[in-house]
Amino acid sequence: MSIRLGDEAPNFTAKTTEGEIDFHKWMDGKWAMLFSYPEDFTPVCTTELGAVAKMMPEFEKRNTKVIGLSIDSVSVHNEWNKDIDETQCTTMNYPVIGDEDSKVADLYDMIHPNSSGKQTIRAVYIVGPDKKVKLSMAYPSSTGRNFKEILRCIDSLQIAEKYEVATPVDWHAGEDMVVKPSVPDSELASKFPQGVKKIKSYLRTTPQPVK
Repeated sequence: MSIRLGDEAPNFTAKTTEGEIDFHKWMDGKWAMLFSYPEDFTPVCTTELGAVAKMMPEFEKRNTKVIGLSIDSVSVHNEWNKDIDETQCTTMNYPVIGDEDSKVADLYDMIHPNSSGKQTIRAVYIVGPDKKVKLSMAYPSSTGRNFKEILRCIDSLQIAEKYEVATPVDWHAGEDMVVKPSVPDSELASKFPQGVKKIKSYLRTTPQPVK
């Protein structure tokens, strides 16, 4: 199935390295990042999962839970976690789904249609507390992800959820944002007390509101 932005994230139950979960209940009213990778005991995946483990404090600051997935079993995940801890100098600190029957991968369209096997691509889904899909990304197996970019996207999504703003090109947390064109000039002072710089009628910037 194809999942579009704004769709409700499909719910599922699954076995993980931290026990069986119901995805929606596991989210517990928080944001979530569900990400898949092709296979355990592979080089790029080892670096990715280790990087996410090191970045968990940053996800937690953003009220975001993290869960990984591949079609390997939970027992294989647990064995591989030892290698991740050793080689990436970290400790695995988030659950990974053992999706042996590809149930979750099929729900989230994580199997490349031209793949000869059942390996999952490097997919990322960011899900909001309302259970709606806010962002999706797909990388080929040869390209490791930039999880700092994913954190940047979460920052953007969370601020845009609260304020009538959007983030310009190459924006990073703390930088000026753009006011949505739907906000009339008459409401700028009340909605953006930090001030608004009007560059064009459709291009107005304001300091980042408090997140």
